[in-house]
Amino acid sequence: MTIPHSPVGSFVFAGDTYCDLVFSGAELPGVGEESWASGFRIAPGGVATRAVASARTGGSAVLFSRLGDDPLGAYTHRVLQDEPRLDTSSVVVVRGAQSPVSVAVSGAHDRSFITYEERLPDLPVPSAQTRYAAVQVSLSEAGVPTWVADQRAAGARVYGGVGWDGTGKWDLDLSALLTDVDVFIPNELEAARYSRLHDPRAAVKWLANFVPLAIVTMGKRGVVAVDSANDVFVELPAAVVESRDPTGAGDVFTGALVTAASWNIDLRTQLLIASLAASISVTRLGGATSAPTWTEIVEFAHRIGADELSSIDPVLI
Repeated sequence: MTIPHSPVGSFVFAGDTYCDLVFSGAELPGVGEESWASGFRIAPGGVATRAVASARTGGSAVLFSRLGDDPLGAYTHRVLQDEPRLDTSSVVVVRGAQSPVSVAVSGAHDRSFITYEERLPDLPVPSAQTRYAAVQVSLSEAGVPTWVADQRAAGARVYGGVGWDGTGKWDLDLSALLTDVDVFIPNELEAARYSRLHDPRAAVKWLANFVPLAIVTMGKRGVVAVDSANDVFVELPAAVVESRDPTGAGDVFTGALVTAASWNIDLRTQLLIASLAASISVTRLGGATSAPTWTEIVEFAHRIGADELSSIDPVLI
């Protein structure tokens, strides 16, 4: 089976781009104490990680986002502009604004964040005349934007995600929001909080009542998915790797999946590709900067004996 060099159509990733300051090999210090990190990186984060991961896997990714013209925002913008296969022409630079910034303090298997974010103008939206194969957005109380619904009506596959609920309420009405989404990808904590079910397998089955494809990522324990349209349940373990920084691993998973799902391969293989991409990413620092290329995914699969990828042409980019 040979995958075309460029999947048909482009994929839109819309949302907030952060400048991540990542400290690895460290623990949060106590009050009045100081902690030393073994690694440091400045990297694009947020939706940019998903877009970069999609592009590096072989997709034609388009980023719809905005940044301030502050020094960190300018650096983040340059890094994204230099990314092959990533269209950044729809990234708006807001004069006089501070870009969102997250400080990530990361240990071997988890991390903590401190984030600063100012209100920026509304996200840019695609032209009504331009059609895309897939759209990835974060869900909120406001629901799916009109332009996303229009893209879906024209044939785009919509991927939805959620972020951390700082209010602690976790009360989004997913049964209503997911009617406008084709694929929903929370992590196991998010799935548990919204479903009130602490077993990821039970949670993903509950979510599948509201969306055609529900996927719950479980970090080093792998991923579970339910394709309710075809009555398929898939569970995959994660590859065993030495984790340096899990920042953005879920975003890498999502971006790689958006690309892999555009190919003529089964769901299990799509999830395997996305899972391997996420596993590679945790061995590196940063969000977007940790995303592997398709060639790196294939080479990693060969090393761990993932024979499912052996029939896929590795010459993608």
